[in-house]
Amino acid sequence: MEKGKRQVVVSALQFACTDDVPTNHATAERLVRAAHGKGANIILIQELFEGYYFCQAQREDFFQRAKPYKDHPTIRRMQELAKELGVVIPVSFFEEANNAHFNSIAIIDADGTDLGLYRKAHIPDGPGYQEKFYFNPGDTGFKVFQTKFAKIGVAIGSEPQDEGLDSCDHWQRVMQGHAGANVVPLVVSNRIGKEIIEAERGNSEITFYGNSFIAGPTGEIVAAANDKEEAVLIAQFDLDKIKSKRSSWGIFRDRRPDLYKVLLTSDGSKTSS
Repeated sequence: MEKGKRQVVVSALQFACTDDVPTNHATAERLVRAAHGKGANIILIQELFEGYYFCQAQREDFFQRAKPYKDHPTIRRMQELAKELGVVIPVSFFEEANNAHFNSIAIIDADGTDLGLYRKAHIPDGPGYQEKFYFNPGDTGFKVFQTKFAKIGVAIGSEPQDEGLDSCDHWQRVMQGHAGANVVPLVVSNRIGKEIIEAERGNSEITFYGNSFIAGPTGEIVAAANDKEEAVLIAQFDLDKIKSKRSSWGIFRDRRPDLYKVLLTSDGSKTSS
């Protein structure tokens, strides 16, 4: 990073998971090191990368995959790696919290410090992604973390990976819209590969479509992976220039929170002022 300028280099990783935690740890670490070698400061690993996406099926034995946030072995390993390389690593994991379970992510700063936790707020349910069976709705609220290199917000997304639904383009355009509407860079990491889970009535199979990408502050794609190959994506952004562009567009100047109260209702009813 050039001294005196707010430059940040971000990275999105993409790989096929096995259902073996040590193997996935090793793959993630290898790719984090590769991203660091390309100059990355903030490196995003895909959701629930410790194993297969188990939410394909409703199986009570899969709750054994959850572990408490405190002293979580995957988080500890990534803390050591982040400290060694001087990079920021958001770490996704299946969290057990007393009798609750969450789809969670811990943000590890460049010195290995755990900056805190975000729990997935919107929990989907449908064929192939039965997350409501496993996860409570997140209770942390939406959070922003001040890392060494930049303030970052995190979201944990989901989208049907059924090729018949042709959802990839839709998913990508929605993410690009988030970047453009808020004039912020956006980093998206998604897995690839075929995963087969033994379900209630035979096997369930998903071929994940990858297409991880990095979008710039107008929603433009600046780096993209395909749907089959492992990838380490890299992009650099000038945070000061982006801040000026965001101000000049008046996006936050022209907000009208007084008009948005109806969004606090489920059915669109008017709320009392």
